[in-house]
Amino acid sequence: MANERKIGLKHIVTLVLFLISYLIVVTIIPREGRFKYEFQKGRPWMHEDLYAPFDFPVYKTEQELFAERSKLLKEFKSFYRFDSTVQHQQIEKFGADFDLTFDKFVSNKNLSKVNYQLIKSKIKKTVTDNLNQIYIRGVINQNENSISNSMLKQGLAVVINNVAYDKWFDEVYTVQRASRLLSGYAFDVTKSVSPELAEFWNTFNLKEYVQPNLFYDEVATQKFRNELISNISVTKGLVQAGEKIVVKGEVVNSEVYQILESLKREYEKRLGSKNLYAILLGNLLLIASLYIVLFLFLLNFRSEVLKDNRKLLFILLLITSVAVVSAVVIKTNAFSIFVIPLAIVPIFVKTFFDSRLALFVHLITIFLVAFLVPNSFEFVFTNFIAGIVAIIGLSKMYNRGQLFKTVGLVYLSYLILTLSLYLVADGSLKEVNWFITLWYGINALLLLASYQLVYVIEKFFGFLSDITLIEISDTNLDLLRKLAEVAPGTFQHSLQVANLAESAVQRVGGNPLLVRAGALYHDIGKMANPLFFIENQQGGFNPHENVDNVKSAEIIINHVPEGVKIATKAGLPSPIIDFIKMHHGTSKVKYFYNRELQVENAVIDEEKFSYPGPEPQTKETAIVMMADAVEAASRSLKEYTIQSIDQLVERIIDDQLNSGQYSFADITLRDITLIKTIFKKKLQNIYHVRLEYPEMVNNRQS
Repeated sequence: MANERKIGLKHIVTLVLFLISYLIVVTIIPREGRFKYEFQKGRPWMHEDLYAPFDFPVYKTEQELFAERSKLLKEFKSFYRFDSTVQHQQIEKFGADFDLTFDKFVSNKNLSKVNYQLIKSKIKKTVTDNLNQIYIRGVINQNENSISNSMLKQGLAVVINNVAYDKWFDEVYTVQRASRLLSGYAFDVTKSVSPELAEFWNTFNLKEYVQPNLFYDEVATQKFRNELISNISVTKGLVQAGEKIVVKGEVVNSEVYQILESLKREYEKRLGSKNLYAILLGNLLLIASLYIVLFLFLLNFRSEVLKDNRKLLFILLLITSVAVVSAVVIKTNAFSIFVIPLAIVPIFVKTFFDSRLALFVHLITIFLVAFLVPNSFEFVFTNFIAGIVAIIGLSKMYNRGQLFKTVGLVYLSYLILTLSLYLVADGSLKEVNWFITLWYGINALLLLASYQLVYVIEKFFGFLSDITLIEISDTNLDLLRKLAEVAPGTFQHSLQVANLAESAVQRVGGNPLLVRAGALYHDIGKMANPLFFIENQQGGFNPHENVDNVKSAEIIINHVPEGVKIATKAGLPSPIIDFIKMHHGTSKVKYFYNRELQVENAVIDEEKFSYPGPEPQTKETAIVMMADAVEAASRSLKEYTIQSIDQLVERIIDDQLNSGQYSFADITLRDITLIKTIFKKKLQNIYHVRLEYPEMVNNRQS
C-alpha cells in the first residue's frame, strides 16, 4: 500500500513538473496570429496568386534603417554650452596680473617707467583684444588629441541663450591651440615695439588665462540624437488593397520579399488583436503537442528519466530557461537572437545522458523557440545542424581542447549555413548583414562560458559527467592508491576488469569512461579483509581453512556492503556505487555453497550464500559483472588454450544469463554474443595463447 502511494506521488510530481514548464512557455509565446503562407527569398511562390487583402505600409529592412541611422549620425553635431562668464573673469584677471608683473619686470631691469607706459598699454591692449577674440570664437574643454577625423567632419553646435549655432571644430580652439596662438601674438607685438622686453613673456605664463568656455552638453546631445533617430520613418511606401503582390511560380526577389514580410507583419498584428482567444487556444494545443511528444519519448525510450524527478527537472528546466531567455531577447530587441547559444542544450544533455536524448531535447527546444522568431524554417534548420555538430564533437570528451574544437565547429557551421541561405535567397552575398559574424562570435563565447556550469549542475542535481569520470579514474587518487597498497592483487584484478569491460562497451555501445571508473572501484570493499580473497593471498596461507563455509561466504559477500560504505564515505558518485552493489547481482558464492552441500545433515539457508544485489540495471553494470567473473575465473585455469578460454567464457556468462542476472539491464543477446568474442580475444592476448597451425599439430603428433 505504501509502495503504491509512493508511486502515485511520483506520478503527480512528474505531472506537476510538466505542467509548470508548459504554462511558463505558453505565457511567453506571442499572442499574435501566424501568417498562413510560407515563403523564402530566391525560391518560387508555391501558393495561389496573392493580392493585398487590405492597405498596408512597406517596412524598411534592418539594413536600410541601419544605413539611414548611420548617415544621420555621420552628420550629427554634438552640443556645447557657451559660458560667457569665463571670458569676463579671465580678461580681468589678466589685466591685473599683467600690470603688476610688467611694472616689477621694468623695475628689476632698471628701465624708465615713463618711457614704458605707452609700450605697456599697447602690449596689454593687443593681448587683451586677442584673448577676447579667442573667447568669442570659443575654447572647448577637450584635448587636441581627442578630436577625431569624424568629429572634424561633423562639427559642433554651440548653444548661446538657448539658440544653437553650427560651427566646425577648426573654428573653435582647444586650450593648447589657443595658448600657442596667444603666446605668439604677445611675443610678436612686444618684440616689434621693444625688443629688450621680449624676454618678459618668459616670466609671465599666458596659459593661465586660457580656460574652456564651451562645455560638452551630454543631455542636449543625447536628446537631439534620440529625436533624430525616432523621426526616421520605418516605412517606405504603401500597398493598396487588391493590388497584386505575387503570382504562383514567380521567384520571390528582394522587393517582393520585403512586401511579403510587411504583409506578414501587419496580418499577424491585426489577427492577434481580433482573435486573441482563438490564437491562444491554437498556441496551447501546438505547445501541448510538443510536451506530449517529449513525454512519450521519455516513457518509451528513457523511462529512467521519468522515474527520477531530478533528471526530469533538469531537462524541463533547461528547455524552459532557453525558451524564456530567447523570448526576453526578442521582446527587448537588445541584440540578435543569434547570440543565444542554443547548442548548449544538446551539449548539457549529452554530458549527463546520451546523444539520442540530447538530439531529441534539442529538437523540442528549437521548435518551441521557433514560435518566437521570424523565418522559422531557417532558424530550425541552422540550429538543428549546429546541435548535431555539437553532439558529434563532444562524443568523446577526453580532453579540454575538445570543447574548443567543438565550439569552433559550431561557429563555422552557423556561418556556412547562414551564408548558404543568403546565396539561395539573393544569388550573392551582397545583402549579407556581416554583423551576423559578431553575433555568432558572441554565441560561441557564451557557449564556452556556459559549459563551465557543468560542475554546478553536476553537484546540484547529483549527475556524473565525463570530466568527473576521468578525474576519479586516476589511479593516483588516495582511495585507489590505498587499494593498491592494502590489496595489491585486487587492484591488479580491477585494472584487468576495467580493460576487459572498456573494450566490450566500446563495441556494443555505452559509456566507456563510466565502465572504467566503475570497474576500478567495484571491489574496494575487499580492503576490509584483503587476505580472505585469493588474489591477495601469499605463501600458501588461506584464512578460510580456519572458518566454516557459512562464515567464509559471509566474509566474501560482505565486501559489497563494505565497498558501499567506503565509497559513500569517500564521496564517490552514486552511479559508481551502483557498480559496487551490482557487480555480483544476486548470484551465489558457489564455492562455499557447493562445499556446504557436501556437509552431512547440513541445513542450508541459501540467503546466507547469496549476494544482496540488486541485479545489474544498466548495460554498463552488466558488462562489468561479466568481466569481473570471467577475469577472476581465468586465473584458476590450469592450462591456457583457445579451447579452455572459450569454454570458460561461455560457461560463466551463460550461467549468469540463465540465472536472470541481466534481466533488468538494457542489453541484448546479440550484445552478449559480441562481448563473449571480445573477452575471449582479450584473454588470449593476456595469457599469450597462440593459434596452432595444422602443420604444427601434425609435427607434434609424429
